[in-house]
Amino acid sequence: MSEFRIHHDVNELLSLLRVHGGEGAEVYIDLLQKNRTPYVTTSVSAHSAKVKIAEFSRTPEDFLKKYDELKSKNTRHLDSLVYLLSKLTEDKETLQYLQQNAKERAELTANVAAGGSTNFSIPSSTSKISLQELEELRKQLGTVTANSSAQQPLELTRKMLRDKQNKKNSGQPVPVLPSWVYERPALIGDFLIGTALSTDVTVPIGTLPLASQESMIVEDLLYVLIGVDGRYITAQPLVGRQNRTFLVDPNLDLSIKELVTRILPVAASYSAVTRFVEEKSSFEYGQVNHALAAAMRTLIKEYMILITQLEHLQRQGLLSLQKLWFYIQPTMRTLEILSSLATSVDKGECMGGSTLSLLHDKTFNYTGDNQAQELCLYLTKAACVPYFEILEKWIYRGIINDPYSEFMVEEHELQKEKIQEDYNDKYWDQRYTVVQQQIPSFLQKMADKILSTGKYLNVVRECGRDVTCPVAKEVIYTLKERAYVEQIEKAYNYASKVLLDFLMEEKELVAHLSRSIKHYFLMDQGDFFVHFMDLTEEELKKPVDDIITTRLEALLELALRMSTANTDPFKDDLKIDLMPHDLITQLLRVLAIETKQEKAIIGADPTELTLSGLEAFSFDYIVKWPLSLIINRKALTRYQMLFRHMFYCKHVERQLCNVWISNKTAKQFSLHSAKWFAGAFTLRQRMLNFVQNIQYYMMFEVMEPTWHILEKNLKLLCTSLWSPASPCEKGLEKDGDGEGDAAQETFPPAPSHGCCSCAAPLAPSQFLCGS
Repeated sequence: MSEFRIHHDVNELLSLLRVHGGEGAEVYIDLLQKNRTPYVTTSVSAHSAKVKIAEFSRTPEDFLKKYDELKSKNTRHLDSLVYLLSKLTEDKETLQYLQQNAKERAELTANVAAGGSTNFSIPSSTSKISLQELEELRKQLGTVTANSSAQQPLELTRKMLRDKQNKKNSGQPVPVLPSWVYERPALIGDFLIGTALSTDVTVPIGTLPLASQESMIVEDLLYVLIGVDGRYITAQPLVGRQNRTFLVDPNLDLSIKELVTRILPVAASYSAVTRFVEEKSSFEYGQVNHALAAAMRTLIKEYMILITQLEHLQRQGLLSLQKLWFYIQPTMRTLEILSSLATSVDKGECMGGSTLSLLHDKTFNYTGDNQAQELCLYLTKAACVPYFEILEKWIYRGIINDPYSEFMVEEHELQKEKIQEDYNDKYWDQRYTVVQQQIPSFLQKMADKILSTGKYLNVVRECGRDVTCPVAKEVIYTLKERAYVEQIEKAYNYASKVLLDFLMEEKELVAHLSRSIKHYFLMDQGDFFVHFMDLTEEELKKPVDDIITTRLEALLELALRMSTANTDPFKDDLKIDLMPHDLITQLLRVLAIETKQEKAIIGADPTELTLSGLEAFSFDYIVKWPLSLIINRKALTRYQMLFRHMFYCKHVERQLCNVWISNKTAKQFSLHSAKWFAGAFTLRQRMLNFVQNIQYYMMFEVMEPTWHILEKNLKLLCTSLWSPASPCEKGLEKDGDGEGDAAQETFPPAPSHGCCSCAAPLAPSQFLCGS
């Protein structure tokens, strides 16, 4: 869980408990951060926690019922929550506080309700309808609702899913099955309620001898087992998501009726599976559900073959009710599992990765029952095929082909040309994001690597190069995670190496950093700055509104040509930027981001005084794709702040040197008169020494050693794979949040004395404090 998620959850909890004042959320957040562990709640601990809460609860039946309901809906983190609640039952102090808090909230709610009800009056009835007519109308509405409850929600669900998918994939609309598929219920294979298909005269079964009753019931059961009503056994209408129930002729002999009630659950399971297969075969439910439905349809075909063989025996007069019960028992367990899976997927409204998580959990829950586990494993493998096809394209080629929004990685339409203007890492962070509910539980640990692998390859593809992983193999679901984890690791290592080689060799990342960023923003090119400051001194003294930018650009071009910077192949990417704020205001605006003072500082005037050219001056640098992912606007802003401080220090040094030159005129005065200048000369010299020493400290004690560390890491990185455990990547990720951030923050790590920021060689605020 990320720090921002912890912060959000703590604030939500404090809001629900109505806790105000005190030490604040930050104290609790720090405690949670310090006590984080990689512990994962296991099935055993979740089961024991559930038992403990049930024993503690006043209504254990209600708790267990609610737990089973949430479990059937595949609610994420349910076991972790139950484990937490079980720990709370052991903490008497916390329980006492929660009880007192609940009592206070209940009293407050009651007071509010009482206060609100004082001004409430029942409006007088002006309707002419009587109570009897109202009751009849209510019954009619209830009947209409019951009749349409099965059809209407399915139509609405399909429409909502279709609209959602079409919105995400505007260029590729989801196909739609023709209307007659849904208008002809006889095509479904399930029971037809309210239609009289048979014209045969039904003989009262109670008047028949026992042998005839058994023969008639066997024939009826063979029909019912394939979704067709019999003469004496009929299916009842469905109510909501309940299982199918049947009505058996009450005049049937009790011994026969007992066996019939044992066999009918098979028909109920068949009905549930058939409805699931037909419903999830629609395009809107995604490829994973399609594959699962196809696997179930294969098993249903085997079941239909069994019923056909039983019918053959019945026509030969060799099938009794006992034989039917004997032959149908092995199939009963299979259909029961299929029905349970179908109900769970339906209740949880699962698609894509959530369906695979449910199937994976069910497979592990059946450990010890080999037949049930093999069945679930077969279904899970079949359902994983389309998902793994999307996964293979992503980790082997960097392509997402997800027409039904089932994959764990979601693509957003962002323009890479705006990276140079964005102060955040929006393109890298938001172009491709992880959808938590679509991550299969067995791939949860590898989700970040899967995301990074495809992003690395996608960057190279955006540059016009087609990449295909040479170690690509088909990913197949197994109960042993090591098989597909190794494939993902290999793909990740290859993608890292491809991107690294591309940036280092073809795009010359090191050359941009050492030849341009260091020379210009860290003032490493001494002769260039001497020429530039000599040429622009008069222009930069003017107010910023009076400065002509094109003139500064021309002087910059002249200074570049006259100095050793003329050999820099990237010198044309250097530009002039006149900032709207002075450096102090810019730092305050950065520090105020996501704080209460942000609006006040942003809305305030940058300064009461008019900025001079020196106060507003800064360099800018044009970076093209894909280097703009690393040398982005956020990084350049940090370098600009460093440069502005260093540039102003250099200006102060030049001014003090000019004062020293002008003080040479004091030599013409007599020795007695020169004594009066001694104090001023001493102060000037101390100021000059201070400015020169602080510049030396910043450049040679802080920035230069840190830059050497960066160069060392880059050289080491070029000779090794970009593996997740590489110390080079750790250095590059110093300011990052995850593996993908390594491609954004290629800056030196902080030195031991703490005067360097993570993403830039030195924190300008510390310079200002020191000066």
